[in-house]
Amino acid sequence: MDSNSQPQPPFHETNENTPEIGGGLPVIEYWAKHTLSPEGPHLWKTLFHKSACLSCSWGTGGQKGGFTNEAGEKLQRCMKSVEAISAEIQPPVPVHFFDDHKITDLQQLSSMEADRLGRLSFPVIRRAGSDHYERISWEEIYAIATDAFQQPAERIASYSSGRGSNEAAFLLQLLLRTLGSNNLADCSDLCHAPSTTALKEMFGTNTSIVSLESLKQADCVVLAGSNSAYNHPRLMNELIKLRDKGGKVIVINPVMEIGLVKFGSPAFPIKSLIPGSDIASLYLQPIPGSDVALFVGIQKALIEQGFVQYDFLQAYTQGWEAVLEQARSLSWETITTTCGVSKAEIAAAATIIGTSKAVVFGWAMGITQHTNGVDNVYSIANTALISGQIARMGAGVMPVRGHSNVQGFGSMGVTVKLKEEIKQALEKLLGRSLSLPKGYHTRDLIEAAEAGKVDSLICVGGNIYGANPDSAQAKRALGNIDTIIYLATKPNIGHFHGLAKTHTIIIPVLNRFENPHKTTVESGNNFVRLNDEGKTHLKNADLISEVEFLTELAHRLLGDYPVEWRKLQDTRYVRQLIATTIPGYEKIATIDDTSEEFIISGRIVTEPHFKTPSGKAKMLTTPLPNLALPQPQDFDIDDRANSLVLALMTGRSYSQHNTVVYKIDDQYRGMPHRHCILMNRRDAEKIGLAEHDLVTVQGDADKLENVEVIYGAVREGAALMFYPEVNVIFKARTETRCGTPAYKRVPVVVYGK
Repeated sequence: MDSNSQPQPPFHETNENTPEIGGGLPVIEYWAKHTLSPEGPHLWKTLFHKSACLSCSWGTGGQKGGFTNEAGEKLQRCMKSVEAISAEIQPPVPVHFFDDHKITDLQQLSSMEADRLGRLSFPVIRRAGSDHYERISWEEIYAIATDAFQQPAERIASYSSGRGSNEAAFLLQLLLRTLGSNNLADCSDLCHAPSTTALKEMFGTNTSIVSLESLKQADCVVLAGSNSAYNHPRLMNELIKLRDKGGKVIVINPVMEIGLVKFGSPAFPIKSLIPGSDIASLYLQPIPGSDVALFVGIQKALIEQGFVQYDFLQAYTQGWEAVLEQARSLSWETITTTCGVSKAEIAAAATIIGTSKAVVFGWAMGITQHTNGVDNVYSIANTALISGQIARMGAGVMPVRGHSNVQGFGSMGVTVKLKEEIKQALEKLLGRSLSLPKGYHTRDLIEAAEAGKVDSLICVGGNIYGANPDSAQAKRALGNIDTIIYLATKPNIGHFHGLAKTHTIIIPVLNRFENPHKTTVESGNNFVRLNDEGKTHLKNADLISEVEFLTELAHRLLGDYPVEWRKLQDTRYVRQLIATTIPGYEKIATIDDTSEEFIISGRIVTEPHFKTPSGKAKMLTTPLPNLALPQPQDFDIDDRANSLVLALMTGRSYSQHNTVVYKIDDQYRGMPHRHCILMNRRDAEKIGLAEHDLVTVQGDADKLENVEVIYGAVREGAALMFYPEVNVIFKARTETRCGTPAYKRVPVVVYGK
């Protein structure tokens, strides 16, 4: 497209299986199928339980009721929530299952097949040299675990996911740090660590500075690198309401996701469900990894259109002159060539931002999972500051996080970058310094384990094997660890591939709505929800809560230092510790008595004062990335003439949560199964491919064969395949400032038979 042409709709090639809207009647059909099935009564009971949704961190549920958000709005449950609950109320894995199936058999299971084995209801162990898991007693578990975590502090580690509670997270980090280890890897290292890194430097915060209340006052949302129609459907309700009142939504995504064009929400059954609601006012499809160039282009257009808020920049920011100079000095040709978006489209985005009264900038892993993910976030925040769209109601920056309590784990100190205030509070509790070694984030942990530097690992939820790039390396690395303890509600592929050298233990734990004690979680918009107690449906099950296991292990390792660990099995006392340790969490001390859920203090920014040393926002220039792809001859293939190098994005399907797959197809992208590659028709035709042809997709670690070509609305030069299956083909190329892998720009070569 000529750089001076008017904005045109992006190339939108669909296939015969692509629906006209996202959401809509298929969601209702899914609800009906599950809620009218034999599991229906239990499903409905759980939906109304006063606990937070198990799915994304956009969040709903808690003390206002299972269908209600913090604003008191009803009908705030989505299909992903039902999928997650349905998986948790499965029958137990049969008692003799592990006796009847060898490890090699279990390694043939897909993610969906592993999840559908049922709920774990008794602990098992795989011993060195054994080809089976076998049942194990609790006394032996504690004996093995105690020995494992008495190893030198630098050789013990943890990994965690947002499935657990704030209380479990706090206990996990307190245990590890009391033992002298800072090796607190977390799933957030693989997703929003660039957001945390950038926001901390620019604003002195690690989280969104926008609340739900503030978002409701916006008249424009810029949504970059996030397919919220798939992964955060409740956010779509806010976008629908914004459009209904005349607001604008700018979507930035290399793939045109149908749900971001038009979405049918069950929350608005008459006006939205069947006809669908328009979402994107402007849809930009940049080259994967080129977001810095696109946002610098928007900054350049803001300058040219006279929308720069110089008074705001001078009063409340530092470093702004260099950022504006970078935007001025870069030519339009350089910008448009780098990002693949026309000058006219970029100018249209700037006009919307500049003429809107209040703009919220949101983003997800399409922005962060790059080797320059931190710069991507800088560039978004710079754009917000230049336009003055920050630090007031309705305006600001908002990372859109994935798992329901992933942000809570970070708040509780499950991170290698511990806040100074938390460090000082823990030092007071321990009565000694906590100047510990740097610690391993997730990628460092895999590298250290491969080098033989890790003896013991405890995984509180998650799937460290499945979530990492280069599956062969992850398997080797985990196989070098003497003891791995997995705390999980259900089996996953990591339990069968991520086997330790000596002891691999799977401990079955209670989920959020089954715990015998109250717990809390934190939404991506800094709202703390209280979960009521519950009971499991599993009869005669040998389950434990994460809190009980962690406190008992800590007691056996540490006695009553620095706290009475067994007393903390009453989570009321954990919350009292949290209140005196975690900034902004003071209200959690009385939540048992008041049941009052709350927004964490000091995080929502509605006035232009920031938690930086100067009190001003720190702006930083953002170098344009080098997006050169290798040539076919750089790959070890025979037929280079009929091959094509593409920038592959890894992604989740509609019916998927993290590495857990609930359904093999993706109806919204027209992908009938998970062994597909979504390609632009023009790219396929360059090498003589037709839709449904079978190809080989090869990265720098391995290749996948007989992959079906599916035409889709992905820009030329890019493609999409499903995570975690595709992780096997590429090595980890990481953002050096935080260790996040570049899942959203993987150089691959595609060739037919």
